[in-house]
Parts: sequence; structure tokens; C-alpha cells
Amino acid sequence: MTDKSARLAVGFSWVGHALMHIITGLFLTVVLVLEREWNLSYDELIRLWTLGSLMIGLAAPLAGWLGDRWSDSRMMVLFFLGTGVGSIAAGLADGPDAMWIALAVLGLGASIYHPIGMSWVVKNAANRGRALGYLGLFGSVGVALAAVVAGGLTELWSWRAAFLLPGVLSLLLGLALGLCIAAGLVVDRRGDVRPQPRPERGEVIRAFVVLSVTMLCAGLMFNAMQVVLPKLFEERLSGLLGAGTLGIGGLVTAVYLTAAIPQLIGGHLADRYPVKRIYVLCMMVQVPLMAALAVLAGLPLVGAAALVVIASQVQIPAESMLLARYTPARHRGLAFGAKFILSFGAGPLAILMVAFFYERYGEFHMLYTTLSLLVAVSFLAALLLPGERAAPVEEPAPAPVPDATAVPAGGD
Repeated sequence: MTDKSARLAVGFSWVGHALMHIITGLFLTVVLVLEREWNLSYDELIRLWTLGSLMIGLAAPLAGWLGDRWSDSRMMVLFFLGTGVGSIAAGLADGPDAMWIALAVLGLGASIYHPIGMSWVVKNAANRGRALGYLGLFGSVGVALAAVVAGGLTELWSWRAAFLLPGVLSLLLGLALGLCIAAGLVVDRRGDVRPQPRPERGEVIRAFVVLSVTMLCAGLMFNAMQVVLPKLFEERLSGLLGAGTLGIGGLVTAVYLTAAIPQLIGGHLADRYPVKRIYVLCMMVQVPLMAALAVLAGLPLVGAAALVVIASQVQIPAESMLLARYTPARHRGLAFGAKFILSFGAGPLAILMVAFFYERYGEFHMLYTTLSLLVAVSFLAALLLPGERAAPVEEPAPAPVPDATAVPAGGD
């Protein structure tokens, strides 16, 4: 990150990561209020987010492909604008049908972030692990703030304000980035600042198969945890939190905030140690913790949930570096899009899992038992990843691509 354009690109990526997770997590707490206001059951309401969460993953490869072929920076403008429009529409929804459509628009806009934002950071960062660690920190803060933002704005004003205010903020950021592009302050970069080893064909195929399994399992676990945690705390900690949404949202926020700094540490570790080792160890410790969540209650439940979130988030910089290692720079956006069609595309399945287990059992014991089996499969698959290879001699960093629409200095 040696020039102004790179710093601005990374800055917008970091802020966008936080905002994306805030906005896509709002409905998961607002739904607790809509149960009473719309007189619908939890499983009926949570299904309204199915298409929106599906769009986050399903549209990601197309977004990544457009970023590779057209412009990373302009795709980020579309991300801010599209997500903002969807959030505002959700805040104006007058019933389940309108909410379902608004959440689908929100998911479509949010689908742009991960393939574009992460590719943008990888291209512009000399220390990838550290940059991805900070990116993850912003994402963790966003996930953490989603519940307290939704709960707090709902308590202060209404559930509509919980969607409207973040939506307006997203629109403003999109306009700000658009102005930076028009002024030539942000330009697209062709290639990576820091070169990487060129993998052999066999390693690429092997890594693709393994990472497909691990990212799908991780997507199911992450989405199921995020969906169910407010409801889980409401049921197992009701005596400690009171009847409002603010206490529940605040505790969910505390759990996810515990992962913010550890993910940053994970990024530093990924710059210093073999990323495969970090990736495997993080998965290994989640197996017993996820199983414990099936039976725990009270404060031990909160502690175990925090440890699961910490372990799952520390592994993310290593996972992103593994994906970048086995993908050419010219296809990086498409590769990150494929990652998120697996991880976030698992969102609808996770929602259906939550609804199915709650409808059948009225609790989440079997859900967490199933998730513990998934993380065990992910751990075993990760052991099959290719080993580490030495980095090549560094070459001069590719220059940024000039913005053809910019007006030259001194021009009319």
C-alpha cells in the first residue's frame, strides 16, 4: 500500500466489509420484533431471508467476473448503492411479500462485496496476511455490531429505523467513492503488488477440491451461527437479559467482538507461519466447542460461543491467502466469487436447517450436533491441502491502470 489510490482502496474495502455485515445481519434481530408486530412465527419469518442470503452467494461469481473484466472500484460503488437501496426498501416494507423482495435486493447488492473487496485488498497489499487480518477485523466488528445496531435502533425508534439509517449511510459511501474515482484519486491496479509462487496444475486441482469442501462447511457453520444466536440466547439466557431486543443484541455483539482482535492476530500469523497449519488447527479446536453448544446454557454457553467464533474467524486470513496462492491475479475476483457462492451460498441451506430443526424439536440441540459433524469433515479435508512452497524473488509492483475517464492535469 504505497500510494494514495491503494490506501483509499483498502480503506473503502475495510469500511465496506463492516457495513456489509451490519446490513445483512439486521433482519436476524429485527425478526424478533416482527414475530409480535406481524403475528407470524419465527420459522415463517426467518425464511423471508432465504432468497436474500442465496443472492449473496449466487451472484458473487458474476460480480467477481465483472470486477476482473471491468473495474474493481466501480463495482464497489455498485455494492454501496445496491446494498443501501435494499436496506431502505426493507425499512419501508409493509408486509412479508415486500420484505422478501427488499431482502433479495439487499442480498444482490451485498453479493458484490466479498469477491471485489477482498481481491482489491490482495492486489494492493504488500503484507497480505496483515491486510487481510485488518479486513477481517472490520468484518468481525460489522458482524458484532449488526445485532446491537438492530436492537438499539429498534428500541430507540422502531425496527424500520434499524434498516433505514444504515441504508442511507451505505448510499453516502457509494457517492463518496464515486467522487474519488471521478477525481482520479482511486484507480484500478493490474496485477499484484507482491508476487507469489506459481502453483503446479496438480496442486491447483487438489487445493480447489479441498477448499470447496472446507469453505462449504465453513459457510454452513458461520451462517447457522449468525442466524440462530439471537434466538438461542433469548431461549437459554432469558432470565439474564430481560424481555427486550437490546440485551440480546448486545450479548450477540459481545460474542462477535471477541473475534475482532484474534482475527487480526491470525493475519499476522499467516504472514509468519505456514498457512495450512493455521487453517487446520483452527478447525480442529472447533469440533469439541461446537458439540458443547448443543447442551450448554447460561454463561458457559456464551463462553463456548465466543470461542467458536474466535477460532472460525482466526482461520479466515489463512483461507483467503490459500485461495489467492492457487489463483492467477487476472482471475482473482472470479475465484473469490466462487468462494462466496460456497460460503454465503450456504446461507439459504443454513436458514432452512435452522427452521427445520426448530420446527421439529423446538430447540437447537440437533442443529449444533450436526454442525459439529460438519466441522469435523472440514478438518479432515484440510489435512489434504498441498504443502508450503518458497516465495519467488520479488519483482517491481505493477503500476495502477490509468483511469481513461479522468481529465488530465491542466485540461479543460
